[in-house]
Amino acid sequence: MKRIFIALKIEPGTKLAEILQSLKALAAEEKINWVDPVNIHITLAFLGDTEEDRIKIAGLLLKRECSGFGEFTFMLKGAGLFRNFRDPRIIWIGIAEPEALIRLNEKITTGLRDTGFRIEDRPFKPHITIGRIKLLKKPEILKSFLDKYGEVEIQEVNVREVILFESILRPSGPIYKPIGRFTLAS
Repeated sequence: MKRIFIALKIEPGTKLAEILQSLKALAAEEKINWVDPVNIHITLAFLGDTEEDRIKIAGLLLKRECSGFGEFTFMLKGAGLFRNFRDPRIIWIGIAEPEALIRLNEKITTGLRDTGFRIEDRPFKPHITIGRIKLLKKPEILKSFLDKYGEVEIQEVNVREVILFESILRPSGPIYKPIGRFTLAS
């Protein structure tokens, strides 16, 4: 049994790396679990603890659904919070014009459901998580960051493949190990 999810890997460019560094420095006194830049991704589907035979089925499905979908690009743009300033939980970077990403997600999650996988039934909100807030003493620091970067274009992302990851939880932070790569080429 492995804890798995399906995602797009995001390689942080210069601007995204600078933004992450800047925010970490600004909020150094806050209790925030920062996402390691090597782990930055967009989750398409979280499958959780999955038996080996079901992982093989997911791999076959991804090969079928991704093949011929076609490569695409989108822009990382803006920043925000899940929940609100009274109870902030997640700091995220947004996606501008995510139509192709939404279509890819729908194709994959429909296939997974048709194959018997249980997928969360909430609307897909494509984003990258950059921090998980445990305790925020000075919300004005985060507010000034969001005011500054709320609508800024950060980085173009070229999507060529979907990755099936194993998530290995460690006290020092998760390790995301690719166990399958599925090209989108036509």
